[in-house]
Amino acid sequence: MEGSLILSFLKFSLGIAILLKGADLLIDGASNLAKRAGIPEFVIGLTLVAFGTSLPELTVNVSASLKGASEITLGNVIGSNIANILLILGVASLIRPLSVNETFVRKEIPLNFLSILILFAMVSDSIVDGKASSTVSRSEGLVLITTFVGYLYFLAAFLKKEEEKDQETYSYGKSLIFTVFGLLGLFLGSELTVRSGIEIASILGVSQVIIGLFLIAVGTSLPELTTSAVAAYRGNSDLALGNVAGSNIFNVSLVLGTSSLIHPIPVPERVFRDLIILFLATLVLFLSNYTGSRYTVSRIEGAIFLLIYVAYALISWYWELLK
Repeated sequence: MEGSLILSFLKFSLGIAILLKGADLLIDGASNLAKRAGIPEFVIGLTLVAFGTSLPELTVNVSASLKGASEITLGNVIGSNIANILLILGVASLIRPLSVNETFVRKEIPLNFLSILILFAMVSDSIVDGKASSTVSRSEGLVLITTFVGYLYFLAAFLKKEEEKDQETYSYGKSLIFTVFGLLGLFLGSELTVRSGIEIASILGVSQVIIGLFLIAVGTSLPELTTSAVAAYRGNSDLALGNVAGSNIFNVSLVLGTSSLIHPIPVPERVFRDLIILFLATLVLFLSNYTGSRYTVSRIEGAIFLLIYVAYALISWYWELLK
């Protein structure tokens, strides 16, 4: 058993590494192809913002949905969003206190709250309609995709104001190779990640939800972690915060919406508890702007974020093992 578990973890780690590199190559190659095709910088920027750091979550969830491992999809989305706030912003603010733009507090955080409330409504069939179980249906997936399109329009108002910057443009051949290998990496990485995640759940005797909430969620959130940590180190708080807030909205609207269109997602009982944690994490982020230094996430608050995440992870694993 121990040997099988180690092998599964190695395959999982390799899958995550291939997945992340594939996303990086695809974004690089596709953006250069778009530039050479004469597509406006604004359109490229909007597309990359929309798909960039959420590509790993999207490909893993699509792969899991196609395999019928739907519990992983919901766990991955909720777990990634919790990790984005408590783990990633916790790490970023420890590196350097994050100065919060007032727009972030007034627009991005309320939109995050709204996405959580929409998700709450969609997983509450058993409560609202008295059904035996809850499901995120295909029709609800269409609603989520529509929400995603609406958010793109919201982003467009800001991206149109961005100054265009000259960046290195690769040849058609190099751009095409990057794009093809990026797509291949995403496919192989997501396949390996999902398969090994299911193996780990089986060996440890825990649910796929737990694997999605923590192992896969943290693994697929590495782009956000890297981006936010580097942004914090360079003093670019807006990028660190916007990266997390935008990714959370994309995960609920685009990633979960696409997953439920492929295969309706059954809702495990513990999802309500995890959604409450996500809501509270978002609330803590909101309140942190009004405690201590106004519109700042301090190092002390970042440490509190990390402690909450560690406590949540330990308690979740403990409850799972008691079953």
